Amino acid sequence: MAQDIDMRRVIIDRDRLPAQWPTHRHAPEFWEQLGRTVATYGFLEEVLGKAIFALTATRHFKTEDEALTAYERWLPTLEKALTDTLKPLADTFGKVARENPDCTTENIDEIVTAIKKASETRNVICHGSWRPPDTAGRSQPFFVNRKKEIFDTSVDIAYLCQLQKHVAELAASVIDTITHMGYQFPGGGGPGRPIWNGT
Repeated sequence: MAQDIDMRRVIIDRDRLPAQWPTHRHAPEFWEQLGRTVATYGFLEEVLGKAIFALTATRHFKTEDEALTAYERWLPTLEKALTDTLKPLADTFGKVARENPDCTTENIDEIVTAIKKASETRNVICHGSWRPPDTAGRSQPFFVNRKKEIFDTSVDIAYLCQLQKHVAELAASVIDTITHMGYQFPGGGGPGRPIWNGT
């Protein structure tokens, strides 16, 4: 004889959920460091966009036709710098840095490779679903990439601190590519010649 199965329709009682559900099991410090790390990735994306602007705005051309052709391509390039994600931004940054003969940074390819590698972890921390932490405070985010690879590293506050520092160093390296050319980084107000004065 078939066993009766309870088929009552139910919904979650929101009033009985723990405060800050579903993030209630992690320490506030974990979420703070995760937020700082995510924000640093956002900063890196902004810095790449500004560097793309700077590298394309300071490029010199031999002929007027060459300059006009570059000018026609400039707006689409800048629009993509505003909307692209990290990997395409890294590729564009590398391309325009190599095309600018005044760029003095010799390790552009290394910077691009490091940014693209860091973007893989960015996707995990931004899009992963965080499992409850273990007794040591490590959490295993559930994340599967487009290649169907499962992220299998446990993450704690120390991991996030190290990652945030690494991404900040990448942003500094991108800024250095502009300031090393003698230009002021756009929006930075630091030393160097301004690229654009807004007038």
